[in-house]
Amino acid sequence: MATQPRVDRSPGSRSLHSLGVVCGLAAAAWLGAAEAPTKLVTLGFSPFMISLGMVAGVFVARWTVPMALKGSRYVFQDLKEKPHLIIWAILAGALWAVANTLTVFAIRDVGLSVAFPLWNLNSLVGLFWGWLLFNELRDAGGAQRAKVLGGGLAIMIGATVIGLATSQQDSAASGRAAAGIAAALGAGLLWGTMYVPYRKAYLSGINPLSFVTIFTVGELVTMGTLAVLFQGGPEPFLRELGRMRPALFWLFLGGLCWVIGDLFQQFAAKYIGIARGIPLSNMNQLWGLAWGALVFGELAGKAAGHQAIVVGGSLVMIVGALAISRAEAPASEKECWRRAIRRECDRYGMDMARVEAAVSGEDPLARENSGRAWWEFAVFLAAVGILAWLARGAERQAIAMNSGWTALLIAATLAFLIGCAWVLWKRTRFS
Repeated sequence: MATQPRVDRSPGSRSLHSLGVVCGLAAAAWLGAAEAPTKLVTLGFSPFMISLGMVAGVFVARWTVPMALKGSRYVFQDLKEKPHLIIWAILAGALWAVANTLTVFAIRDVGLSVAFPLWNLNSLVGLFWGWLLFNELRDAGGAQRAKVLGGGLAIMIGATVIGLATSQQDSAASGRAAAGIAAALGAGLLWGTMYVPYRKAYLSGINPLSFVTIFTVGELVTMGTLAVLFQGGPEPFLRELGRMRPALFWLFLGGLCWVIGDLFQQFAAKYIGIARGIPLSNMNQLWGLAWGALVFGELAGKAAGHQAIVVGGSLVMIVGALAISRAEAPASEKECWRRAIRRECDRYGMDMARVEAAVSGEDPLARENSGRAWWEFAVFLAAVGILAWLARGAERQAIAMNSGWTALLIAATLAFLIGCAWVLWKRTRFS
């Protein structure tokens, strides 16, 4: 009888797997919260402008947070050692920008609580790329594959159930619902493909904080170009930007939330792979459902059967993600990961021992780059100033919200931030 591959139960292995799981859960909370400001699309703002507002917040945060945690010398040296990843980071950012815009269209047409589970099919796409390109699930054994593949099938079934529930709207809205479903699925496809540069980066030993500083360049350039083109040129673009001034603060906050969630997601992808880490972070659908249904009342007035289908489909997808997250990689699969690391090292001339140390949570680069540059503090103050300036002109938008549920969800999201950041610092010093 065939034996199952041995799961590595050493303390270091267990701590890294647990760390990846914790990061995935924290990512889910913050990625879910980040989508709440996109409800502004229901007030008639352009989806492209809303996405651009979020990307502006993302751009500021993705340059500020890494410098605050690691310093500019660390980030620049990390990129200098792995220059081949710069183009991959820009590509990933471009894919993110287009996918995020599609999610705004989806929220406009089918609502947050329905769109979220549909675009979270990105976990299936990521699972496929992880297996095909990076040796994930290779030599994992039947039990571990069953958890991952069975979880992926559950995600697909849950998304299909929710899609069918959405299609049962009245005929006048059926065309718009179909467009919303297509937009959500398109976002899932692009986001799932975006994880290819993620995994390639972390097999090369780069710190997630360094990777995202270049990632955001692709986001901002792509999103700025799309916004100007689809608004009809620079003049209509600036006019629409002025009209949105009272709402920009909320979009900027959404971008900040996304950065925090995405950083946790990047750490999850680094330590447990995209086949496991991405489905776990896709628990954000639970948070999206909570924000959509509890805060914005998207399911209010719907028939009990409709609500049951949406909630039931979401629960099925969550069970699938949980099954995947419990599939800890055995030693034989980790050896396959090591072959993928060796391939990247041979291709780009990197030091194998140094890369393996970085992949295992150590931080050899930190010992060589200490101290702070004066202008890092200037960048941080500039970011705070931008946020304060936007807050001065902010106005409450005409969107009905339940204040009690809003406060509760914000408190829970902050709790995930504090807990995960502490664990990540204690184990890896944000490596």
